[in-house]
Amino acid sequence: MPQSLSKILVHIVFSTKGREPFIDPSFERGLHANLGMVARSCDSPALQIGGMRDHVHLLVGLGRGTCIADLVRKLKQSSSVWLKSHGRFYWQRGYGAFSIGESNAAACKRYIREQHAHHAKMTYQEELRELLRRYRMDFDERYVWD
Repeated sequence: MPQSLSKILVHIVFSTKGREPFIDPSFERGLHANLGMVARSCDSPALQIGGMRDHVHLLVGLGRGTCIADLVRKLKQSSSVWLKSHGRFYWQRGYGAFSIGESNAAACKRYIREQHAHHAKMTYQEELRELLRRYRMDFDERYVWD
């Protein structure tokens, strides 16, 4: 095939350092706009962005030449600068990235959109553990949280 084609959807999630509630609802939309702009500049358009005061979720279409680690690093760097203009702020060091098939994209978008309702019943830690189990990822609790 002379042309390289790909469609890789990735659900990315990362939290604030220590899961501190740094993300104030008054600037949440601005944060999401910043994250969307960075994702687009990395040829990985955001299909949905959402989150809570202590974490964010993004569903992105990963660009053909984009490395997930580089994308997340750029997302965190740019948004950290933007968020620090609103006060003290730090992201956690790590992140979660999960592949999403096209047939599950609508459900993932809905899940991200409904974060506020979802977290009325579950903490971020419980949510991340559930995602890790759902995607059958081995993990060690000692190294998941910072």
